[in-house]
Amino acid sequence: MMTKFMASAFVSTALLAGASLAQADMHGDMHPQVWADDQSVASGSVTAEKVTAGSNGWLVVHRTDDSMKPGPVVGHAPLKEGENMDVTALLTEDVSAGDMLMLMVHGEAGGMEPGVFEYTLGASEDGPIKMDGKLVTATITAQ
Repeated sequence: MMTKFMASAFVSTALLAGASLAQADMHGDMHPQVWADDQSVASGSVTAEKVTAGSNGWLVVHRTDDSMKPGPVVGHAPLKEGENMDVTALLTEDVSAGDMLMLMVHGEAGGMEPGVFEYTLGASEDGPIKMDGKLVTATITAQ
């Protein structure tokens, strides 16, 4: 009888510890990441399957090319802190099949108004988030 009780207590403790770690991850310790695949842009939008963000911010769509440097912004969508699923950014310019797009996590800092996307290329308002000194991106090819 004592063995069943000990096993049950161990499993309960392990589950609680796991829940605590998951909760800690959701609040500030979450590493920003973007998951997206090549896709059709015929509808005038781009969708990331999943985006994680350490705080509220933006998924920003930049033009790019083989140099893999972010170019002009051609779309954006709001992000909430934590896990965001199926984040769709409306494109503000025509994008053709074969064009490369960089989907990047930006913050919500330094701007004049919270909830208003204020970034322009090279500006600090609502600028890119970096992890270990690197931009948080996924690059796709428009189909």
